[in-house]
Amino acid sequence: MNMGISDFEPSYLVGIDAVRQAHGPRLAALTGRRLTGFALVRFAEDGDWYADCPVVLDFEGTRLEICHRALDELSLGWNTIRTRAAITGWEWSELTPQWSDRDERLEGFVGHRLLGVALLEWRPGGRDLADGTVALEFVFAVGRLRIANGLDENSIEVGPTPPEYVRHPPAPAP
Repeated sequence: MNMGISDFEPSYLVGIDAVRQAHGPRLAALTGRRLTGFALVRFAEDGDWYADCPVVLDFEGTRLEICHRALDELSLGWNTIRTRAAITGWEWSELTPQWSDRDERLEGFVGHRLLGVALLEWRPGGRDLADGTVALEFVFAVGRLRIANGLDENSIEVGPTPPEYVRHPPAPAP
């Protein structure tokens, strides 16, 4: 389902190994680039973020499109979504979705160089619904930004990495 987003064709993966294999080298290659912008889908009427839609991060012209779904699925896309295009086909909702470049959690990272990226795997030590979900962590001199699975939607987290996450480099060692 593309959620009415032009050119959004998600390809969902499950598990750290699948994400590393499919996207690890490209994620690692983002290191050293500046975050120059981002886009989220918000509703025009109230400004609320619609967390089911992808989070788009622009690293000097390379756009990473992150979208979590269900309890364990993650889709990463590269340079496909046109965030200037209107979002259409939302007849099931009275609210109007639109792309936004406003979010207080993300704004402080814009303009800063990415020092590192990691894949995080949620391992709380006991079984819970989120066990094994994959998040992306972006490390900047000004702090850490994570796009995580919010149990069937995206979650934006900033600050220190919770100890329940196991850190994995984005690409396996050669």
